[in-house]
Amino acid sequence: MFVTFLGGVGTVTGSKYLLDFGADRVLVDCGLFQGFKQLRLRNWAPFPIAPAALQAVVLTHAHLDHSGYLPLLVRNGFRGPIICTEATRDLCAILLPDSGYLQEKDAEAANRHGYTKHKPALPLYTKRDAEDCLKYFRPVAFDRPQPVGKEAAVRFLVAGHILGAAIAAIECAGVTIVFSGDLGRPGDPTMLDPASVGKADYLVVESTYGNRRHDPRDPEDALAEVVNRTVHRGGTILVPAFAVGRVQAVLYHLQRLKAARRIPDVPIYLDSPMAVNASRVFCDHLGEHRLTEAECMATCNVATYVQGVEESKALDQNAAMPKIIVSASGMATGGRILHHLKCYATDPRNIVLFTGFQAGGTRGAAMTAGANQVKIHGAYIPILAEVENLHMLSAHADADEIVAWLRHFESPPRMTFVTHGEPEASDALRKRIDDELGWPSRVPEHGERDELS
Repeated sequence: MFVTFLGGVGTVTGSKYLLDFGADRVLVDCGLFQGFKQLRLRNWAPFPIAPAALQAVVLTHAHLDHSGYLPLLVRNGFRGPIICTEATRDLCAILLPDSGYLQEKDAEAANRHGYTKHKPALPLYTKRDAEDCLKYFRPVAFDRPQPVGKEAAVRFLVAGHILGAAIAAIECAGVTIVFSGDLGRPGDPTMLDPASVGKADYLVVESTYGNRRHDPRDPEDALAEVVNRTVHRGGTILVPAFAVGRVQAVLYHLQRLKAARRIPDVPIYLDSPMAVNASRVFCDHLGEHRLTEAECMATCNVATYVQGVEESKALDQNAAMPKIIVSASGMATGGRILHHLKCYATDPRNIVLFTGFQAGGTRGAAMTAGANQVKIHGAYIPILAEVENLHMLSAHADADEIVAWLRHFESPPRMTFVTHGEPEASDALRKRIDDELGWPSRVPEHGERDELS
């Protein structure tokens, strides 16, 4: 039995782990690389093995850094089942076609306006490719073993990160390897706590916040303070947020603040058709999160949904009116948020409010680090607006919360592989595992292959 790390090491994107079980080959997660160009180029490189040689894909959750390569895998020959939870399937049915559509539109715009070195620029995959891959999804319930290939079985446990997110425990020939996926936060206002895992022979654990602790402030206190000071000076709050998970959490807090009259009654716009659809999926899966049906409806109804392109453009034509615009994507890598940044980031009355981790090489990372300009659609846009990141709104467990989750194991795994983090974060978590838990642990390299005895 072997595991090969094909992504999600040295970076928080591109998660892909290949398991060899004798004759079976199973891929755990199938994500897009994002951020730095040298990472994004990996998306275009040939897959290390023939996709047709894979028996199955096990998918921990729907975010594109874990699922976004699936359309390409299928287009290039994969024909096995994509095993995931029901909510993950429902969300991927929204996220993946949208990803393909945006890539097509970005390629068209680059060719039309000439801001590309490629002649012509092409999408990595299309909306049709993404729609084609959906027929291979095979959803299963939490905590119910599901065969994977001929010899292995997977069991999903609640990860709490976003709707449908799972910890994947894969057992073969008496050996169990657990993949944490992305771990959520205990006590999160909207999502369930990550499930405890008693035993594993091997563990692959994420380390997105492996070197940080989240701000202990109440998120609604912090959000109210930002909204009030920005509206007071006549500005707009522009919130780049992940369409799945963060949008719903932000709207939940804004609804509560409005109901309590802790923020002014300014209009709230949700400008992301994908996020609108994802919010409806959230309401369809009661019991898989903390919200009641009434709370779900109130959260969904607090914002005006912006559907068409002309409606989205109209938000920028009325830039002088204070408002809150929530729009994808969470790291400002694409989508309608880019058009709003070109309008609102140039005015010091406004604020660009991020709500979680910003991967290196993204516009979000540059802006939160203090960049005075970012490149959008081939031109540099000055950043004069205030920029802030409320990390306590993140859907990722911080370093203390990850270590607390690890302490629930009844005995140390034979080896803990620390992945899905930037180098400083992964090594900081590895050191804590060594020092505080006394477990054998290591940070693997990209492309590394390890035997699981």
